[in-house]
Amino acid sequence: MKITLFPQRRDDSLSLSKTGDILTVNGTDFDFSTLTEGEVLPREDVACDWIASDVTRTGGVLHLALILPHGSDAPVETKFPAPLTITADGPITLPPPSAPDAAAT
Repeated sequence: MKITLFPQRRDDSLSLSKTGDILTVNGTDFDFSTLTEGEVLPREDVACDWIASDVTRTGGVLHLALILPHGSDAPVETKFPAPLTITADGPITLPPPSAPDAAAT
């Protein structure tokens, strides 16, 4: 699964996990296992406000974009995130929404 992240300043949070072709977004499962090679699932057909693009399968790999929420003090890796290539099932680590608290160090 390849995920492109679109950073957006907002105060809510995003948690992701993957099991096969099922992407879990904030506790809700989205099963893309029926998406065949070359097929495009339009963004508007997926009932998820976090998904920011059509979902496609190319070369056997699912491709999609998600909104990445971040705080006003987000680090550079959050404001300009690299695309994610997810091969293992389980929780998906995202860039931190805010910079570490300098006072805590």
